[in-house]
Amino acid sequence: MPQLRLALNQIDAGVGDLAGNTESIVRWTRHSAEQGAHLVAFPEMVLTGYPVEDLALRSSFVEASRAALSALAARLAEEGFGELPVIVGYLDRSATAQPKYGQPAGAPQNAGAVLYGGEVVLNFAKHHLPNYGVFDEFRYFVPGDSMPVLRVHGVDIALAICEDLWQDGGRVPAARSARAGLLVSINASPYERNKDDTRLELVRKRAQEAGCTTAYLAMIGGQDELVFDGDSIVVDRDGEVVARAPQFAEGCVVLDLDLPAASADAPTGVVDDGLRIDRVVLSEEPLPAYEPELTGGYAERLDDDEEVYSALVVGLRAYVAKNGFSSVLIGLSGGIDSALVAAIACDAVGARNVYGISMPSKYSSDHSKDDAADLARRTGLNYRTVAIEPMFDAYMGALGLTGLAEENLQSRLRGTLLMAISNQEGHIVLAPGNKSELAVGYSTLYGDSVGAYGPIKDVYKTSVFRLAEWRNRAARERGQTPPIPENSISKPPSAELRPGQVDTDSLPDYPVLDAILELYVDRDRGADEIVATGFDAELVAKTLRMVDRAEYKRRQYPPGTKISPKGFGKDRRLPITNGWRESL
Repeated sequence: MPQLRLALNQIDAGVGDLAGNTESIVRWTRHSAEQGAHLVAFPEMVLTGYPVEDLALRSSFVEASRAALSALAARLAEEGFGELPVIVGYLDRSATAQPKYGQPAGAPQNAGAVLYGGEVVLNFAKHHLPNYGVFDEFRYFVPGDSMPVLRVHGVDIALAICEDLWQDGGRVPAARSARAGLLVSINASPYERNKDDTRLELVRKRAQEAGCTTAYLAMIGGQDELVFDGDSIVVDRDGEVVARAPQFAEGCVVLDLDLPAASADAPTGVVDDGLRIDRVVLSEEPLPAYEPELTGGYAERLDDDEEVYSALVVGLRAYVAKNGFSSVLIGLSGGIDSALVAAIACDAVGARNVYGISMPSKYSSDHSKDDAADLARRTGLNYRTVAIEPMFDAYMGALGLTGLAEENLQSRLRGTLLMAISNQEGHIVLAPGNKSELAVGYSTLYGDSVGAYGPIKDVYKTSVFRLAEWRNRAARERGQTPPIPENSISKPPSAELRPGQVDTDSLPDYPVLDAILELYVDRDRGADEIVATGFDAELVAKTLRMVDRAEYKRRQYPPGTKISPKGFGKDRRLPITNGWRESL
């Protein structure tokens, strides 16, 4: 049985950074070659970054991607890797598609290519295009219609791109019809809670359907709201795991595979879903038999809380670094939200690059001020205090505000202060709002909502507490100081904008609120359906009204890391001006 050493490079890529991505591909190809790889693969659209969104509609960018691919092929040959086939994802355009109503102008394609001998020897485009959640690929791309098969050292290797595995039909059954010995799928599949379990079962199922060993190569890193968690998987034809890469870690999975020999009478022509077999033969003869050295491994899985926390760290780190910043600024209230954001920031960019500022008013409790200072001591972040009372008194003397306007003024003064320091010192401001608050509009426009990024924007309040407890527990287990003061976790949440204020003055208890929100926001359940699960009808009606009325606020909130199936932003898109209301 022929043997093959496969290298799967689970790496990050920056959208639009063709030069930087090229250097990463060359560097990791060199590493793969040093490991003795016979076939090297990189993730979906690794050359351009993913998702490119409307850049796909710019002819200049499409042509730059195509030129960068050809230059990369030549560069790899110059570096001495011309005899090593390398699979790379990039942005292409269809050579045959005619202008057609309902398709993107210019016929861009989410494509993959095999580089060998200084040339592009095979290219193909994603066949199944996702059009749900954060994906708009029908807007940007036209589908591919080939079944690419690469013959390397006497093994036929079928190639696919991400959604080609997530949807039924297409390249998976076509790989079986083509009698492939290995199916390699290159992917940029964004992270969601519990998606690793779904992904594993999917790859197992598709390997059995394809009738061959299947390698699922994933991207790592972050792009705006999206996080890519790695977790590349290789399973055999029976669905048994051969190798599984770490989560949230860049690296190269190298393993030796025993694979069936290519058929002497391998099929040609059109197979499943009208896909045309496009077979390129690089080497017919199997390798001389060798003793397998790299037989795979199974990286330890993260538990649920560590997984989510890691996603939040990776998302923030990528946003800061890829946008050219080096430091962040946080308003520290002493509460749980800003404390968790500060801990995430310290883990993402280092405490020396995190600047915290306490902005007490006359309503701020001593314990809140003490908790903010305690957090700074525990983490080692940069810390200062600037009281807003003189500014508040000046405004009140001029305007004479009362009630909610007076409360919101305090928040807006803090927002103005944070942005002023950001302008002066060059830090980006992090907004501390959580998903529960954003859902019901429990935030102040141009106040606590100011910032460039919202690290916990997609985290419900109950999960905020759980993640804070996990982070402290993890620190204790490592013999480190827990970063978040226990009092920030245990005290009742409060905006402290009036005497004795607590969140439950305006909101249901968070466990109840979050359960309702999860049904309404994440699952699109209607009022009747939510009440039928056991919630009080009046409470449901009140909560849904708050959610609906806050759409204009959410539209103005900064981007933040997506960890749920439906985050606010690209995932959940509702009209601001909207006369529809859920009724019971």
